[in-house]
Amino acid sequence: MKVHRLVGKMVAVFVVMFVAQTVHAVDPNRALSQYMRESWGLERGFTGGAVTSIAQTADGFLWIGTEKGLVRFDGLSFHVFQQQIPATLPIGPVQELVADSQSNLWILLANTTILRYHDGKFDPGHSQAEVGITSIGRRRDGSALLSSLALGPLAYHAGKFDVLTAPQAPGRSDPAQAAVMNDELSSRLSWATGVATHRFAKPNTAVAAVAETSDGVIWLGTPDKGLFYLRDGQVHSVALEVDDGRVNCLLPMENGELLIGTDKGVLRWNGSKITREGVPSVLWKVSVLSAIRDRDGNIWIGSSHGLLRFNALGISSDDEGTVASGLAVNTLFEDREGNIWIGTPRGIERLRDSTFVSYAVDNDLRSASGGPVYVDAGERTWFAPLDGGLHWLRDGKIESVNAAGLDRDVVYSITGSRDELWVGRQRGGLTRLRFTNGAFETKTYTHADGLLQDSVYAVHRNRDGSVWAGTLNGGVSEVRDGKLTSYTMANGMPSNAVTSIAEGADGTMWFATPVGLTQLSHGQWRTFTENNGLPSPDIDCLLEDSSHVLWVGTTSGLAYLNSGTVHIPRNVPEALHEQIFGVAEDTNGWLWVATSNHVLRVKRDRLLSGVAEEGDVREYGTIDGLSGVEGVKRQQSVVADPLGRIWFSMNHGLSVVDPIRATHSTAPVLAKIDAVSVDGVPIDLATSVRVPSVRQRMTFNFSGVSLSVPERVRYKYRLDGFDRGWSDPVGLREAVYTNLDPGSYTFHVIASNSDGVWNMDGPSLNLTVVPAFYQTNWFLLLCAATVAVLAWAVYQWHVGQVTSRMDIQFIERLSERTRIARELHDTLLQSFQGLILHFQTARDLIPRDPSEAEKSLDSALESADQAMVEGRNAIYDIRSSTLVDDDLAHMITTLGRELGANSEDGTGPRFSVVEEGTAKPLDPIFRDDVYHIVREALRNSFKHSEAQKIEAEITYGKRLLRVRIRDDGKGIDRKVLEEGERAGHWGLPGMRERAKRISGQLAVWSEAGVGTEVELNLPGSLVYEAGSSQFLLRFFRRIGTRDKGL
Repeated sequence: MKVHRLVGKMVAVFVVMFVAQTVHAVDPNRALSQYMRESWGLERGFTGGAVTSIAQTADGFLWIGTEKGLVRFDGLSFHVFQQQIPATLPIGPVQELVADSQSNLWILLANTTILRYHDGKFDPGHSQAEVGITSIGRRRDGSALLSSLALGPLAYHAGKFDVLTAPQAPGRSDPAQAAVMNDELSSRLSWATGVATHRFAKPNTAVAAVAETSDGVIWLGTPDKGLFYLRDGQVHSVALEVDDGRVNCLLPMENGELLIGTDKGVLRWNGSKITREGVPSVLWKVSVLSAIRDRDGNIWIGSSHGLLRFNALGISSDDEGTVASGLAVNTLFEDREGNIWIGTPRGIERLRDSTFVSYAVDNDLRSASGGPVYVDAGERTWFAPLDGGLHWLRDGKIESVNAAGLDRDVVYSITGSRDELWVGRQRGGLTRLRFTNGAFETKTYTHADGLLQDSVYAVHRNRDGSVWAGTLNGGVSEVRDGKLTSYTMANGMPSNAVTSIAEGADGTMWFATPVGLTQLSHGQWRTFTENNGLPSPDIDCLLEDSSHVLWVGTTSGLAYLNSGTVHIPRNVPEALHEQIFGVAEDTNGWLWVATSNHVLRVKRDRLLSGVAEEGDVREYGTIDGLSGVEGVKRQQSVVADPLGRIWFSMNHGLSVVDPIRATHSTAPVLAKIDAVSVDGVPIDLATSVRVPSVRQRMTFNFSGVSLSVPERVRYKYRLDGFDRGWSDPVGLREAVYTNLDPGSYTFHVIASNSDGVWNMDGPSLNLTVVPAFYQTNWFLLLCAATVAVLAWAVYQWHVGQVTSRMDIQFIERLSERTRIARELHDTLLQSFQGLILHFQTARDLIPRDPSEAEKSLDSALESADQAMVEGRNAIYDIRSSTLVDDDLAHMITTLGRELGANSEDGTGPRFSVVEEGTAKPLDPIFRDDVYHIVREALRNSFKHSEAQKIEAEITYGKRLLRVRIRDDGKGIDRKVLEEGERAGHWGLPGMRERAKRISGQLAVWSEAGVGTEVELNLPGSLVYEAGSSQFLLRFFRRIGTRDKGL
């Protein structure tokens, strides 16, 4: 298909329409190939097949009607709607989609069934086969417009359908019959109320397209009966100028005009008749399937063989083979962000504006590799590829310069003024070009003319007209009035290699070299290096901005020179520490920077202040229209043109950006909370959200619908009641919280679009984490009460234990006193009783037999001596039993020695102590009882056994403590052993009582003339001192033993 110019008359018809538009969607000046194009088919997850209609609802979702059903798209993923209404058939092929201003999505199926989608639900119609909806559209006020075979044009407004046609004239039909029929049909529309009781007379056929023009006229296009319009309730037919012209689409224009798309081309209703006047001839015989008019006034035509764009600049087609090439364009749609969506038999495609426009120079030149770039006052963009040649671009066309051998040389640098151009060449020196009389006049300076070197890498033209030429490694030359002045290292330059040249506002000349930045001012040279603060002395580019700050691009990042001091910007992205190839300033105070691997826009004032924040730096890539992000090392690879645009010469082509359009924000992203799950279990968001606190992981899933660049959408979220502020921007569309305390929370989420603009009006969700029973107030009160009761019980237990210990001590003292009483009774009291008898006998014998009385008195004195010994022993036995020695063997040894020393001859029997096993300390209370039992056994042996040898054997077993006391004395009378005690004596019964009280076993063996053995066995778990783990067991067992003793 060839591209045709509009005829003059057609331009006049439409020019008003274009002038009225101020906000651009897609740039109308671009070729179709310069839009960013993306398509979705089966290979990218779109399974709908052929696309028949496209619409967008208020929540930002794109709805796609296909031959297989209904699909929703959020820019990243597709959701196919199957059977959405219980007890109905699945949604089948979709014919048309319309989103009205009341947040309704109208779905017309191929079987004339109409569905309404509202608030996440589908509403069905009833018996609509009789109503016969065949087409839907949208009125000027945003309400839905429908065409019914039975009722004619209908408008849905304020929750009801209104019939737009007037009643039939009297006599045409039976009014009563018509009223009954229409009442039936009215009841079969599920949302219809107040439908007028009349019938629609014509057209007596299905309507394929319906639209309302700016003058309020409703137009009805049919597949076989032509065109009709409805005005003042009456339907009128309009004759078409084509035979068998099937009307496929209707496009309202300004001033009540209408474009009619048919199988035989485009027609125009000019307000009074159907005509082809004003329609480009290329559209006369095109089979038009769809048409839209975007917000810029561009008319997009979908034909059976591709896409066309129609505006004041002419007609553009997809001859480039980039957009819907060769495919039928079934439907077209412009979304709220200005993107153009194309429905084809294979899927959907999107055309969108990009920040950058890239020129496919590789189609016209032998190399796409960039080089220096310069834009002159005539809006010619000059560029020189790395492989050689010099070219200019204007109005989308590329021209080349062949003069002075430039087509055979590599151009390193380009500069100029209004009427001339200067280029630095690889081999040909410095060349000036002037365009006069349709040809270039050239003048070249070489080494023969005084130029230091024929390889000129950097060229700069000063404001006074002089030109500086920096050579590859020979120094720098100044051309003034045709004369050359040269400077080298001999004149003060740090290097003869010059990579960039800039002029300061005060006339200072700046030269970039591989070893530093050189200043020439008033004939004085000064060089700045790393010692002065440069990140690297190897410099590639220079720029003095509008505030007279000199920006320096080095191999290690960006720096700037202000008031004679070098600074490195702080808090900047890592990309600004890469090799800097080019810097330019726009009129809005932004710096545009090309590095070795990035293209950035940076707020200049923020760089100077060192407080660059989010939104002050923007990175661009291929998704923004760049053909690549690798810069090229040339004197001028990034420049600003007279119109304020910024040109980039990149490694893969030439790109330009309009800063005004780049900073113009696109539509805000509409964030939406999609789902909430707790431990993987979804929560119904239709009701109040209440979550048990026993749950551990809460996940919020959200999305932000942006159809332009959904990959760049970022989110911030905040959970009131937990977070102190917004989260950092993230691309992940979920937030996870764990172990939330009981309470009320509110979840918020906001999203930013591809330009980094945040939509602060985001959704929120209230939720409550319900406390578990152990987190409720009543449970806490119950716990407090329980603690109080337990404290009281512990206190009572403690008091009881103290009382028990006091009782035990009292019982021990009472037992000891009883024993002492028995001892006194057995010893001193009996001795005193004997003394009394002796004295009484002596008294009675004195008168009768003094000698006998004397003998009685001697016997009394002997008894007194014995009583004294017994008294001493009694006092010894009465002493305190609170022992501090933990060594049982040592205590028994000491006791044996004392008892032996108290014997009548002062020596006593041989006494020894034998230990078996590892000695273990004894519990103090049980130790005293063991000591008393052993003491009583030893005392009896020493006092009564008349033994020659007494032995104590102590066995420390793991579970048993055994103590044996044995002697080789005269033994104990068998009768005493059988009865367990000697009449009037308490020693043996006392030992048994003590043993029983401490859960021990006491056994006594004796044989006359052989000796006696006393054995005491005690459980080790009771008498051995143990750790804290056995404390309670021992304690209660001890209490038990004391109770038994009572």
